[in-house]
Amino acid sequence: MSLPLLLFFIQFWSPSLQQFPRPCTTPDVLQSKRCCPVWPGDGSVCGSLSGRGFCQDVTVSDLPDGPQYPHSGLDDRERWPLVFYNQTCQCAGNYMGFDCGECKFGYFGANCGERRESVRRNIFQLSVSERQRFISYLNLAKTTISPDYVIATGTYAQMNNGSTPLFANISVYDLFIWMHYYVSRDALLGGPGNVWADIDFAHESAAFLPWHRVYLLFWEHEIRKLTGDFNFTIPYWDWRDAQDCQVCTDELMGARSPLNPNLISPSSVFSSWKVICSQPEDYNQREVLCDGSPEGPLLRNPGNHDRNRVPRLPTSADVESVLSLTDYETGLMDRRANMSFRNALEGFASPETGLAVTGQSLMHNSLHVFMNGSMSSVQGSANDPIFLLHHAFIDSIFEQWLRRHQPPRTHYPTANAPIGHNDGYYMVPFIPLYRNGDYFLSTKALGYEYAYLQDPSQRFVQEFLTPYLEQARQIWRWLLAAGILGAAVAGIIAAIIAVVFRRRPRRRKSYGERQPLLNSSEEEGSTSYQTTL
Repeated sequence: MSLPLLLFFIQFWSPSLQQFPRPCTTPDVLQSKRCCPVWPGDGSVCGSLSGRGFCQDVTVSDLPDGPQYPHSGLDDRERWPLVFYNQTCQCAGNYMGFDCGECKFGYFGANCGERRESVRRNIFQLSVSERQRFISYLNLAKTTISPDYVIATGTYAQMNNGSTPLFANISVYDLFIWMHYYVSRDALLGGPGNVWADIDFAHESAAFLPWHRVYLLFWEHEIRKLTGDFNFTIPYWDWRDAQDCQVCTDELMGARSPLNPNLISPSSVFSSWKVICSQPEDYNQREVLCDGSPEGPLLRNPGNHDRNRVPRLPTSADVESVLSLTDYETGLMDRRANMSFRNALEGFASPETGLAVTGQSLMHNSLHVFMNGSMSSVQGSANDPIFLLHHAFIDSIFEQWLRRHQPPRTHYPTANAPIGHNDGYYMVPFIPLYRNGDYFLSTKALGYEYAYLQDPSQRFVQEFLTPYLEQARQIWRWLLAAGILGAAVAGIIAAIIAVVFRRRPRRRKSYGERQPLLNSSEEEGSTSYQTTL
């Protein structure tokens, strides 16, 4: 089967997982607010005939939010997803997806009954072919229109309460840029430039880590569907103690352009990428949402940032200090929280003291500022593919903390966190629905692991043995051919030697060794052993 045909079947049979699934963007669905599509596998709504799920009313939590966002009924993301949908598919067992046609994270098989644990590895431990494959997957996602999802280019009110849908096609990669923009954008209060900026459904509070965990899992899932490579995992960049951008090479995420230090090297595929959702001030002034239109080249100038804001990149000691904090959230549960693991890891508190600071960007935030380009703006930061490597490592630190302290779910705030961050709040903008607190748990329950967190024997296999086996798998045909050719040549040489020795006259026996078996050098004072294959 050809690759294009294979990708067609993969995309055709792969249901969508996030906002906005195409079947749920018609006027009828938007006005009825019933996002319960038919599962193609059995032709029933939510796959009910196969016991996969059923259409259910959405019940949102009524527990109070914090005071950071004092408005009500002005933003589509409030009480998500009720502005758009009040009925969605509720999946049973290990099924997942907007129509229950997928398997939950960590499961696979026709009936989603088989467990699988994937391993995310250090990008520098990948073989050359694995790195090249990763870059090619990113570019394929950037250039392939998503067959399953569209993005909203207007608010529900601008859609005339659903009668005039405003949606646009988007590439698989750009979909995730838009999602990161949408979850963190300012609230439009009405009138040019009239916004409420102190609102973010995925940053500056408790949901920062669970939301990005789900975000990466879905991104990983989409790449697998797009490529048919269901062993794919997002690599991570372990930036502890780094002095510069180690991944900023043309072999990896793109070196600095010699013509313009703010651009990517022409030798990198990323030099041709165009960014989206990078002009929030313009959207606010025009009272519009990002529509996914290209807005210029990917920008990056690592290290040429404000040194007062980011004096250095995080160290191993910084990470260890943050991991020692025992409370997940404290106080107002926002950027002012003291002795909060989440706030310190996100970068609004000092890793040494645990106390909130102003005027500096630390830990997670420091990497964004250090990149000094597209990645430095919250809403458009996912334009830079380094975002994925960075957040995978942040997720691994979150995992270390969970394993070290083993907090019960009750340690995650159930009320009074900023809007969007309580335990029972559904993550914006995911369809199907996922609660924040459901992902306050170990990666092992979600079917993935980090190579450097494995026990020593597993780590050896993943970080050292696997890359060599992968290289051998790539060139085994050449090795086999070389072996056959070598054997043939050796046979011919052996035959020639045998013929020559038969024709040579016999000599008298000599018991003295005319030449030593090993060549030794008295000048070097050592014996050299050399073997040629």
